[in-house]
Amino acid sequence: MKLYKNIFLFILVVSFSTIAYAQEDVWRDLIVKSKNLYQQGKYQKAIDVAFEALEVSEKTFGPDHPYFAVTLNNLAELYRAQGKYKEAEPLYKRALKIAEKSSGSDSLYVALSLKNLAQLYHKQGKNSEAEPLYERSLSILEKELGKNHTHLVDLLEDLAVCYRKSGRIKEAKELEERTKEIRSKAE
Repeated sequence: MKLYKNIFLFILVVSFSTIAYAQEDVWRDLIVKSKNLYQQGKYQKAIDVAFEALEVSEKTFGPDHPYFAVTLNNLAELYRAQGKYKEAEPLYKRALKIAEKSSGSDSLYVALSLKNLAQLYHKQGKNSEAEPLYERSLSILEKELGKNHTHLVDLLEDLAVCYRKSGRIKEAKELEERTKEIRSKAE
């Protein structure tokens, strides 16, 4: 009898694992579909599919999982790209909280969330709110990737623009020079 119980438990665990993997595949497919629809200019359909991905990720991974945060970020990006900043901001903030809680305050998920929220504020001309987020994201990415990684270029450029707009010309020039150096080494 005990053998049958163990076999039953094993089958149960395997079947739940299979379902979870299948749902993860569904989630990934929805993320890709949403991005493709956006690239085709089908913005509302992209948002609808992103909401579907959000629902799948919440049911599959839970509302505190990094994948759920990624899904929130993706939906917020769709809104930001369309100028729907009011809709994007709470999604970015929620994604940031989840990333900090689930991955630690210095993770790449946190750096991405900070950068995205900073870009939103930057787009709105809220440079005083964007700068500290860019700076914190940059700090994390430098620790994780190194100070001369090509993935820092866009972030450095955005931060330089913020510095220029707030009158921090010397700091902006330093970032611009650093960007040029990174690009030249990458070629």
